[in-house]
Amino acid sequence: MSKDFSRSMQNSSSHLRSKPSLWSYTHLDAPLLILLLILCVFGLFVLYSASAQDSGYVMRQAVRMGIGLVAMLVVAQISPVFLERWAPWIYAIGIILLICVLLFGVGAKGAQRWLALPGIRIQPSEIIKVILPLTVAYCLAGRPLPPTFKQCCITLILIAIPTALIMKQPDLGTSLVIASSGIFVLLFSGVRWRYIFLALGTAAACLPLLWMFMKDYQKQRVMTFMDPESDPLGSGWNIIQSKTAIGSGGFSGKGWLEGTQSQLNFLPESHTDFIIAVLAEEQGFIGISALIGLYLLIIARGLWMASQISDSFGRLVCGSIVLTFFVFIFVNIGMVSGILPVVGLPLPMMSYGGTSIVTLLIGFGVIMSVHTHRNVVI
Repeated sequence: MSKDFSRSMQNSSSHLRSKPSLWSYTHLDAPLLILLLILCVFGLFVLYSASAQDSGYVMRQAVRMGIGLVAMLVVAQISPVFLERWAPWIYAIGIILLICVLLFGVGAKGAQRWLALPGIRIQPSEIIKVILPLTVAYCLAGRPLPPTFKQCCITLILIAIPTALIMKQPDLGTSLVIASSGIFVLLFSGVRWRYIFLALGTAAACLPLLWMFMKDYQKQRVMTFMDPESDPLGSGWNIIQSKTAIGSGGFSGKGWLEGTQSQLNFLPESHTDFIIAVLAEEQGFIGISALIGLYLLIIARGLWMASQISDSFGRLVCGSIVLTFFVFIFVNIGMVSGILPVVGLPLPMMSYGGTSIVTLLIGFGVIMSVHTHRNVVI
């Protein structure tokens, strides 16, 4: 009787056991990959118009997206155990690169943010956006959660070091995103509310000190945010032209390649930081809604994947990367529409750039790696 029961249980389990799919071998998440590919194509479509129909920009952007997708595929194959074990060493390399930027970096537009290597130029601050969540998650996941006050202090020091080095470049926008990527890990770890309120009070008290250390052009950006019409032909020009482009698009827009603000060069940085204003002018509310809907689907998929991961390290890393992606979107759209100061952050997968795109796709590769390699709660 017991043998018959065991045999029936084995037959039942064999029916329940499904064959591995192709995606399980590639360690890629099909829905997330499809959404990212659609976003890349959409970005190239908008960039062609924003760059005054310069096919060179589009080809270079496409090559960078291709490199980023290959990097995402490679990172997805790496075991999270390896990422967790090597996180402190990767963090140390990132800090060394940031110090090298201050000592030997290449400057542009008053900022020193790049390292010139043979045949390529990289921006180490972009790489830190993935490295910091890995490091903070490594420090917290191996200990009981929620973290103690001592662990929170150690974590904040790890966050403060790269943040300060990036502010020194200077790059206020990226430094704030870097800081938020580490703080998100703390929040996901279940940090106690009294620590959160203490940190908020300390940050508010330090705002006057932040103002003292800001560069003159950064202070001017804050003042312009408060009253852009005070200098319409100078510091307020960018935001005024951006809001004009957004408002003139209406519901359905003026049509592809028909935007006056961008095509007649009234809108500065139209192919980089202000590219969403080009989309709003030419495709109107419909185009903006499509883009935001695509972003929301990517964020929702990423958060769902994070919620399915059974170990602390994976949940902390994935949740932080997804929310950092959201911060990029929120800050860029906020500054272009005039509800936030201009801080020079690109719009993910839309703005023209190299290191930023590759780093974002590597981040999604980390999410896929953690989600497919670790035990998942179904």
